[in-house]
Amino acid sequence: MTAQEVDDYLASAPEPQKTTLTSLRRTISALLPEAEESLSYGVPTFKVDGKGVAGFGYFRKHCAYFPMSGSVTTELADELIEYTTSKGSVHFAIDTPLPVSVVRRLIEARRSELGR
Repeated sequence: MTAQEVDDYLASAPEPQKTTLTSLRRTISALLPEAEESLSYGVPTFKVDGKGVAGFGYFRKHCAYFPMSGSVTTELADELIEYTTSKGSVHFAIDTPLPVSVVRRLIEARRSELGR
């Protein structure tokens, strides 16, 4: 699995989701320069040492960030109050990427959980 698969995934996304997720991809890439990109569970995923750290996807009425953990959204619940969350995802508007500060905190929490 390669970054090309992520390119293909984004190419298939409708607008404005494509632009929103392309921006999110750049943010994650900047925060995780050592990560490998691939598809995992059908969505673009950034892995460090083979472990999923961040992922994203598009849907008809929202985009989603996947922290690749069942506990990160609970741990950061106070910081994610303005978003719809589930055990394994953060939903956000199709036309507004998550702020860099939110993505940074999600990645930090996941890396801490992994001991990295």
